Amino acid sequence: MTAGRVVRAAEAGLRFLPMLDRLQRHRLRLPGHTGGDRELPRAHRAAHPHHHPARPARPMSRRRRARRILKSVALLAALAALAVATSIGLLYDEHRTALTLPAPTGPYPVGRTTYDWVDHSRTDPLAPDGRPRELPVWIWYPAAPAGASRPADYLPPPWRTALTRYQGPVMRTLFTRDLSLVHAHSTQNAPVAPGRSPYPVVLLRSGIGALATDYTTLAEDLASHGYVVVGMDAPYSTTVVVLPNGQVVTRTTVGNPKLIALWSADTSFVLDQLTRLDNADPPGPFTHRLDPNAVGILGRSFGGATAAQFCHDDTRCRAGIDLDGTLHGTVLHDGLRQPFLFLTAADHGDPTTPANRAALADIRSVYRTPANHRFRLTIQGTGHFNFSDQSLLKDPTLSRLAHLTGPLSPRHALTTALLLRFFDTYLRHHPAHFPGDLTALHPAIHPVHP
Repeated sequence: MTAGRVVRAAEAGLRFLPMLDRLQRHRLRLPGHTGGDRELPRAHRAAHPHHHPARPARPMSRRRRARRILKSVALLAALAALAVATSIGLLYDEHRTALTLPAPTGPYPVGRTTYDWVDHSRTDPLAPDGRPRELPVWIWYPAAPAGASRPADYLPPPWRTALTRYQGPVMRTLFTRDLSLVHAHSTQNAPVAPGRSPYPVVLLRSGIGALATDYTTLAEDLASHGYVVVGMDAPYSTTVVVLPNGQVVTRTTVGNPKLIALWSADTSFVLDQLTRLDNADPPGPFTHRLDPNAVGILGRSFGGATAAQFCHDDTRCRAGIDLDGTLHGTVLHDGLRQPFLFLTAADHGDPTTPANRAALADIRSVYRTPANHRFRLTIQGTGHFNFSDQSLLKDPTLSRLAHLTGPLSPRHALTTALLLRFFDTYLRHHPAHFPGDLTALHPAIHPVHP
């Protein structure tokens, strides 16, 4: 129960008390047979003319009325306290409940490994000491059947510790699930699957503040279908970043538009490193396993804006997807050459608000040639956080009340199915062209024409 609802309930109770007092004034009191008085309505006097009416009741004194009000307020406060205590108990219980993410739908097991890459050619403009730009990188990939490898932590212990310290005691115990109890489906450092290779690459960009691991469900599903998914965290933009030396870097307040060029350059640098892994790292697991001609990018929120800008800046990008992100950067003026999908949540796809109208106008501005490879879809029943694991990790009731998610079940694989269909069309050139029969996939998916 929210504080506002408690206050409204208290106000309603206080408004009810004067009505009780008015009813009391319109009743008579007669001697009863049990040592007290019993009440009769005024109409009883006309029916019994020989009856001697009782003396009219005296108006309730101020002290007595105040006592009644205080008792009512105390009762309402007790009920509110009980509701708050119950809500806290339920939230804490959910915080301590284990969660297994939705299973990947593809034929491959999934492996995960991590890298930390430093770009010595660039100074990090957000670092106070002018150090080179450094990026933690997470790679999900099709793996060989698990042997002695251990399951990958959803988030490694040093990262969990840094995140809980950043969040504070209330947030980490009541509004966020214990990430040590969240179980994904990846195996740490498993061998790359020996089957089909080289594999297409999908770069993954998160929203401002979000971790790359917040998109584990999407990444694992794509990897299970034979994609190498490469996510990266951005120091000073991601909530917390833990570097190999143990240093914790937290988020700063630099605005989104100022970061778009930096994030696009970060993405190109990571793609450079992947190319080196594929070409010049003979003992490495990804040598000759990555397809440089089949590179796509997927991003949510500001990461979606980065996806569009990266495709504008880097010709190695073959296709991109923006999950509910507002566009920034030069792509707004120059448009795109590659196939691109804008997938928006239901609340952000509504053109009735000024902010949404502006965002949709920006999307229309990138509809350049070839026009038949631009798509905009919306999924009814979704909110901004339906496109990440946060729809599973946070309390669903609170997420709905805060308009973070919609009523569509977060376990429904709609988003992963759309991503797979798009990348299969434009990175693997499957004959079943995107978008295909959307109604057959789910009636909540609606195409929106520019």
